[in-house]
Amino acid sequence: MNRFLLPMKTLRTAGLAFAAMAAASFPAAAQAPVAAPAPDTARGGIEFVASVTPTDGRPEPVRQFTFYLLRKSLTELHADVQAADPPPVMNAFIDALDVSPELKAWMKKNDTVELAGSDFMRKLTPDAILNVPEFMKAYVTYNSGYPGSGFPEIKSKPKDQTEYPDKYALEVKAYRDAVLHYATVNPETKEGMEAELTDINPNQKWFAAQNDERDRVEKRTLRLAQTQYLVGQTDTDLDGHGEMTGLPPGDYWLGSLGAVAQSGDVRQTWDVPVTVRAGQTANIELTNLNATVPPAAPER
Repeated sequence: MNRFLLPMKTLRTAGLAFAAMAAASFPAAAQAPVAAPAPDTARGGIEFVASVTPTDGRPEPVRQFTFYLLRKSLTELHADVQAADPPPVMNAFIDALDVSPELKAWMKKNDTVELAGSDFMRKLTPDAILNVPEFMKAYVTYNSGYPGSGFPEIKSKPKDQTEYPDKYALEVKAYRDAVLHYATVNPETKEGMEAELTDINPNQKWFAAQNDERDRVEKRTLRLAQTQYLVGQTDTDLDGHGEMTGLPPGDYWLGSLGAVAQSGDVRQTWDVPVTVRAGQTANIELTNLNATVPPAAPER
């Protein structure tokens, strides 16, 4: 037998002995458990519950509704956007209309561009009928041509304006005085003349200008909020509860980002400030008391 070779049994015995010595010498390395990650005490969270209370009703949970957390108030964002795209100014809108100076002056004085409806009729005085060319034309067109009505008729002819200018001027004045007297004595005769003003009534254009500006501002505000200030979002459960976790400490605004929660006759949104502190959970109740009412659409 070669003196440098040991029997196999001797080698196995030596190997087992070495393994035992290693385990005894390094017990911590062989048996140390994996440590659980330490809690992130540098962050915080938000828990909230949302409800809407209809008039003369009970609070209803805002169920399965998306809420958003922003780093800036949505109201402030809206104000910033609208500062760059302000609402249309009525007087400037009136100045751009293709109507007589007299009609523009009347609309500015009465703060309206509506030439129909009960409010228009209330503001339409006999003097306005006489002195605003569009009103005079509409009134005469609507009331003339009815035999026996007693509506004044003009005696002069267009050619008299050049052939007999003095006579023409007197007859026109007499006619206008007669129309003024007729409109004053018979106030009901202005009812219905608005049909003759349909083609020049600028109210629908004014409404469209207001609505277009409002839509632009709302879309730009939401886009800005979602692209530059959005921290997170979550949906409420069937009880109106929601939560957000892992938030860096700081000041935030919790809201519905323009979406409207409704119960019965009450419609509302939220834009509520909330402060998150490290290692703490802020609790908020979203109710009618801290909600805002969505803006109404411009009147037609």
